[in-house]
Amino acid sequence: ELIGARSNRRHRPGRGFEALRYRFEVVSDYGAFRDLQRHRMLTVQWQRLSPHLGAGVPDELESAGVAGEYRRALELSAAEWERLSGEGRTQEAIYALCLGYRIRYVLDCNARAAMQLIELRSGREGHPSYRAVAHEMHRQIAEVHPAVGAAMSHVDTEAEPRLERILSEMRTQDKLDALAD
Repeated sequence: ELIGARSNRRHRPGRGFEALRYRFEVVSDYGAFRDLQRHRMLTVQWQRLSPHLGAGVPDELESAGVAGEYRRALELSAAEWERLSGEGRTQEAIYALCLGYRIRYVLDCNARAAMQLIELRSGREGHPSYRAVAHEMHRQIAEVHPAVGAAMSHVDTEAEPRLERILSEMRTQDKLDALAD
């Protein structure tokens, strides 16, 4: 049996799921990228981190009244990146950037690895940034392979407002990318 009874997310599907391959182009904040990059059964390729894709301001900072200070920190960070890059120190420049800046990357994986990543990273105890990526990966898989999407029975589909906003930003980025092609 390919899937079998899965009483929790640690029960993996059969090896047949390794025959299906997926490739996802993702734009997320650098912190989410670092968490997702850690999965061993992925091939990850990424562009060099820069301030060009911008950075989001968490709703919690807006609510706390410190979003202005956060934006100033982002600006200082970007200015230092520009200075170092201008001096030809491109390798060092990335260390000047805040982890909130976005990065573009590609995730290649098979369906078995995707199931493990999505079910693990969709959990509500996780950061909304990588939860949004997991939710979007699941949506795209379910769109092209409904049975595989349905087999991912331990995806946490609860979405708090911040997660909804991030998902909306990702859909907007997809539309912009499609227009650029």
